[in-house]
Amino acid sequence: MSPNTRPKLEKRLVDAKYLLQEAPREKHFITGAQAMAEAVKRASVDMAIAYPITPQSEVMHLVGDIYAQGHIKEYYRAEEELGTMSAIAGASRAGVRLFTATSGPGLLRGLEAIAAWPGHRVPAVLGVLTRVVNAPLSIQPDNVEMAYLMHCGAVMLHAENQQDTFDMTLAAFAIAEKVDVYIPVAVATEGFFVTHAKGYVDMTAEDLALEEFDPVAAPVPAMDNETPPARIQRDAPVQKSNFMSYLIHAVWQQEIWDSNSRAMKYIYEYLGGPIEVVNPDADVFVIASGCAAAQGREAQRYAEEEGLSVGLIKVRAIRPFPTKEICDATKNAKAIIVPEHNAIGWLCKEVKAAIPNGGIVTEGPRVFGGMTLPVELIMVEIYDALGIEHNIKL
Repeated sequence: MSPNTRPKLEKRLVDAKYLLQEAPREKHFITGAQAMAEAVKRASVDMAIAYPITPQSEVMHLVGDIYAQGHIKEYYRAEEELGTMSAIAGASRAGVRLFTATSGPGLLRGLEAIAAWPGHRVPAVLGVLTRVVNAPLSIQPDNVEMAYLMHCGAVMLHAENQQDTFDMTLAAFAIAEKVDVYIPVAVATEGFFVTHAKGYVDMTAEDLALEEFDPVAAPVPAMDNETPPARIQRDAPVQKSNFMSYLIHAVWQQEIWDSNSRAMKYIYEYLGGPIEVVNPDADVFVIASGCAAAQGREAQRYAEEEGLSVGLIKVRAIRPFPTKEICDATKNAKAIIVPEHNAIGWLCKEVKAAIPNGGIVTEGPRVFGGMTLPVELIMVEIYDALGIEHNIKL
């Protein structure tokens, strides 16, 4: 569709704080895919680039619709996932606000380019609609792909539900573009469990949108006739001297992780913090993120009805990881249970590494390959942690 045939929209541009925390909202019953697209609609996105893969395809199809409605300036389908992520990096050099999304094998195929985004200071927002990556082929939910993304330097948020998906996607644009951050932000949520299921979402009006991207205020200048492409790693002192190459890379990688850690204050500002704690004085805590947090929430409710001392810690931010917050919240805990939707237990590994007494952490329960996570699996671990006999048959 030609830009000349799309409608010209009148919008009131506001800052992220107002849009996320102060603007009036109306309740809608929509899917997680719709929630992510609705956030993009309100984010004053300049350009979206994508390649289809289930269950991401629904999100980017909807983003194509909002492009046709005039909410996005440019949108096209790339030739494949690596091309998508490489094109995002190239478009970033032009000083524009960018969005794309992917899933499972698509993320892994584009990971070579994505892993370079933080080092090249690409403040794009990446939707990660998780699915199985292992053989045999499956398109069902499984968030093992997040483990591959955790070590490239990007900020990572993990949505429990449709409301989180909307809020986190909007916040991601504001966080990514902060001068003291300026690295990509990934917003992950489980495919199908969230993307294709409906939930209630409180949304701002369509005529409110995030202030437009200002490339002049960015720490990395846009490339134009006055700012030609910089020769960074092609310069001889870098490529021809091993010492200089190692040193420059090491210092720059340290700066990227420092930028990642500086995102934490904005996670507090826009999302209320990296964790949510229910029943902070509990003896046993369920620590979970994403859809596992929803099941952990139900387990905590069941336990509370039975008079058991059980709390919930929902982890919103995976990178930067809320080590201090989790340590403070669990300082008096006698046991910690970490349910997950993946085989390797990447969140459990993070929790164990974060707290002084990793021995109190139970690894699991874990489901994967698209399996649902019955609350009973978590309740068994709660009963065992408290030394309570039960008759739950698994």
